[in-house]
Amino acid sequence: MKVTFAILFALILAPFASLAQEPLPRIVVSNDGKDFRQEGADKPFYVWGVNYDHNRDGKLIEDYWHDDWKVIEEDFDEIKSLGANVVRVHLQLPRFMKSANESNEKNLKKLTDLVKLAEDKELYLNLTGLGCYHKQDVPTWYDELKEADRWQVQANFWKAIAKACRDSAAVFCYDLMNEPVLGGGAKTDQWLVGEPLGGKYFVQRITIDAAGRDNKEIAAAWVKKLADAIREVDQHTLITVGAIPWAQVWPNAKPVFYSPEVSGPLDFVSVHFYPEKDKVDQAISALKVYDIGKPLVIEEFFPLKCSVEEAVQFLAEARPITDGVTSFYWGTTQEEYEEEGSMQGAILARWLERFQALTQAEATQ
Repeated sequence: MKVTFAILFALILAPFASLAQEPLPRIVVSNDGKDFRQEGADKPFYVWGVNYDHNRDGKLIEDYWHDDWKVIEEDFDEIKSLGANVVRVHLQLPRFMKSANESNEKNLKKLTDLVKLAEDKELYLNLTGLGCYHKQDVPTWYDELKEADRWQVQANFWKAIAKACRDSAAVFCYDLMNEPVLGGGAKTDQWLVGEPLGGKYFVQRITIDAAGRDNKEIAAAWVKKLADAIREVDQHTLITVGAIPWAQVWPNAKPVFYSPEVSGPLDFVSVHFYPEKDKVDQAISALKVYDIGKPLVIEEFFPLKCSVEEAVQFLAEARPITDGVTSFYWGTTQEEYEEEGSMQGAILARWLERFQALTQAEATQ
């Protein structure tokens, strides 16, 4: 009788078991190296992402994920409703490294919770690392390190992150650093570059002393060191680096991080574009410089300096040579922006509306 009941119970549950959520397939580069695929699929995968770099109050995710986890869950639902499939999260080095060799296990655990949330919501994560966005949070011990020691801490950071996340296909990629630069600018003895934007330093130097080396030599050594640290523990997750497209500033500029001498360990190209008013053609020309035979993702995009119509035009003209675009979501919905009654709120609401329309149009193709 027990066997009979067991069989009956199994038969009753069988239909429900088939409804269980299938695990996310890993995103890989296609065999010809030109686009992305979900593992085992033939159809190209196009990234429709958002940068989730801070919340509506300007707080970085590590500043509130222990106390306000429910907010993150709600934001991921809202991101999903926009039609996005990738969330770019900006991880801060000071929150993950207690010292040069000791990682922060509490925040690594919370990161694995975030990965699980992404799995549950069927969203992929772009984990961008080594952030020092809030200068006041950067420890003195790190700021005073020489280049070689600083790079070693960065390698330790990435090894810890990759070890924590390697088993999840929801992690789309590791972005080594947001907008790394080499020389140039003022205060060249400082690691953080320029004036803060919204209180945040998004640009960071990888060296403050070239010591007779050229830019490509420095960049190649840095990329290899960090990529090697990741590959020690994770041989699958894609690696990239979010670059400033200097070809948009100087039309004859050539890529450094995506030059043949540097880009070997990088699986795809990530560049940040903010087209200017009446200069969509120039932006497209600059974008083509980064079409090097690897998948190409516009990793940051927003109509900051152009109209919404020009932004849509740029994306339409960029679509044939790109494999994804990542805009922004800061924890405020279209409806909430509209209720603000401000010019800025109206612009942000309109862009979210257009972004959602673009993702829906892509889904029907």
